[in-house]
Amino acid sequence: MIRYGILSTSSIAPRFIAAVRESGTGEIVAVSSRTIEKAREKASEWNISSAYGSHGELLEDENVEAVYISAVNSQHYRWAKEALLHGKHVICEKPCTIRKEDTRELFAIAKERGLFLMEAQKMLFLPAILEAKKRIASGALGSIRVAEFTHSFDGSYNAWMYDEAAGGGPLLSSAIYVIELLQFLFECRVADIGGYCTKHPGTNVEEQYVLTGRMENGVLFSLKNSTVALMKNGAALYGEQGWAELPDYWKARQVTFRLRSGEEETLRFPCEHELIYEANHIADCMERGLLESPVVTGEFSAAAIAVLEKVKALWK
Repeated sequence: MIRYGILSTSSIAPRFIAAVRESGTGEIVAVSSRTIEKAREKASEWNISSAYGSHGELLEDENVEAVYISAVNSQHYRWAKEALLHGKHVICEKPCTIRKEDTRELFAIAKERGLFLMEAQKMLFLPAILEAKKRIASGALGSIRVAEFTHSFDGSYNAWMYDEAAGGGPLLSSAIYVIELLQFLFECRVADIGGYCTKHPGTNVEEQYVLTGRMENGVLFSLKNSTVALMKNGAALYGEQGWAELPDYWKARQVTFRLRSGEEETLRFPCEHELIYEANHIADCMERGLLESPVVTGEFSAAAIAVLEKVKALWK
């Protein structure tokens, strides 16, 4: 059983906690926030025994074996590094950091100190995603030529969404899903990418964007994401002999395959907490003594954030 400390009381933290508990792979022993009042409130709500009014105090807790970091994006690097230097294994919410050099540095520290580090990318462990990858690899859809992704959400769900200093904006929050899904499905990197955005009024942070790109294997892709327009959420992977559809691809619980022959098949994978597959993977890696996930490696994470750094540079 992994003894987790939860660093930050963000909106995704209770979902990770529930998944760990349901999986039976760990226990949540501590939680920290920026104030002791908030930490105690959430500790009571989430049934956690220890609460700390600073993240530094949580890292000093010898009962904490691994730290789950769900702070704002710009704080991932700082607290992941601090946790590693305190001898803790680290699970860091996506994106691991907002700079490829920082991601590589963290993985180097983890390796040097014999600690496990992984970017928490739940999507890559979902059964619907794994089935899509399996069908693509088998050639059941023919060679995939085009992929498209659409995602919209209310930007007010996080107070820091349009705060540049906090690493806000839908690019870091949502495009990281697509880039890493493309890398995972096709086992190659993004060769080129470009696109446009509109900025949130009074800020230098995007509120929506349209991106197009090409993978190293020739697959063309498009990505539309908005926090102001309401769009149909989903992904489609178009092959020469058929296509796959993934509604709500970042938390997919079903996948539909449609073939040129007219054959159609929908597979459903209901679950209460979709992070459970990720929690199981983390536990398996740590039980085997691995220092990084064979799926979400350090270079996998660094390659993805490098793509988003390129896009950000285009918009400055």
